[in-house]
Amino acid sequence: MKHFLLLFTFLTVGLTARAEVIKIVSSLPRTGSANGQTTSMVNGLKMAIAETGGQIAGYTITYEDWDDASPERGQWDPALEAANAQHAVQDADVMAYVGTYNSGAAKISMPILNQAAIIMVSPANTYPGLTKPGTGEANEPAVYRPTGKINYYRVVPADDIQGDVAATFAKEMGFKKVFILDDRELYGKGVANVFERVAKKLGLVVTGHEGIDAKAANFRSLVTKIKSTGADLVYFGGTTQSGAGQLAKDLVASGVKAKLMMPDGCRESALIESAGKENLEGRAYVTFGGVPPEELTGKGAEFVKKYRDKYKAEPQAYAVYGYVAAKVALDAIAKVASRDRAAVRDAIQATAQVDGALGTWKFDKNGDTTMTVMSGNVVENGKFKFATLLGTGAGAAPAAAKP
Repeated sequence: MKHFLLLFTFLTVGLTARAEVIKIVSSLPRTGSANGQTTSMVNGLKMAIAETGGQIAGYTITYEDWDDASPERGQWDPALEAANAQHAVQDADVMAYVGTYNSGAAKISMPILNQAAIIMVSPANTYPGLTKPGTGEANEPAVYRPTGKINYYRVVPADDIQGDVAATFAKEMGFKKVFILDDRELYGKGVANVFERVAKKLGLVVTGHEGIDAKAANFRSLVTKIKSTGADLVYFGGTTQSGAGQLAKDLVASGVKAKLMMPDGCRESALIESAGKENLEGRAYVTFGGVPPEELTGKGAEFVKKYRDKYKAEPQAYAVYGYVAAKVALDAIAKVASRDRAAVRDAIQATAQVDGALGTWKFDKNGDTTMTVMSGNVVENGKFKFATLLGTGAGAAPAAAKP
């Protein structure tokens, strides 16, 4: 009987302790070359949690950093992303899921988390079909919302905006003929298709559009074809992990004079490391949702300073988005002050930030940020450098970027 009472007491205390815990998890590619970028995002996320003192309305806030990448793939793995989402559903402490990095991964976890009413806040997904009706496949985004309720939100502008401003950027810089490549992934092909549509509308000549094999050792034969078309710009819809660095090297090695433009999935130090700065400087442009860390002002600049002080390193482009993603999840939890997943889900819809780290914005009815300002970046002295603001629109926060 004594042993039974001790066991009962232990279990009761354990259950009571768990009832006072609210857990936030992230699902990001922590294995492979995206690690540098995602480490910066996780650092930002941790900073947001630290600002709460680890407590909200009497609940202890805990955090777990989950990997959705495998060594075999060197990037996100569908099986691991599905397992992470299922793990979150089965853990009653989990109230918020920060992720994913890759839009293809989001397609897997979104319907799983939707059925469990767990909020999912992405600091990096940009494929329009995840949220915007009429921009992707016929059944999107309804297929990701089996309950009919919206639980997925993102704090970055989507690729229907990025592809558009990238094409406009190319036109304004005087490019005439562009050859378009994509990595055949959801994100890369999506942004490349938008770029192509807008480029043609603006009068740019599209000399070709092909999908690449991201696992190819090199792209020399493809580069030879690009050279023969006389294109003065190559647009690559893809990421560092899907061959951007090798493409940059092969273009230079083959004597192609065309410049290279890439989307935000390539704005990370891993690109410069894989391509070699000599193959990017004066030759490459990278678009990015929002502005880079060094161009943030106000509370954004305060975040950058705190990041540098804490980690003794420069934040990568998505660090502030990891921070803001965690902030909006924490704010929704604070509003309901409970472990009711459905209540947290309903509360996040009304989230808005005034003079936050990314300026002033709110979520629209689809779960998208109203912030639409973007930037063009170049590589200089082995580092990314802000070149110009791209795009305007409702919600674009002038206070978040230097003129």
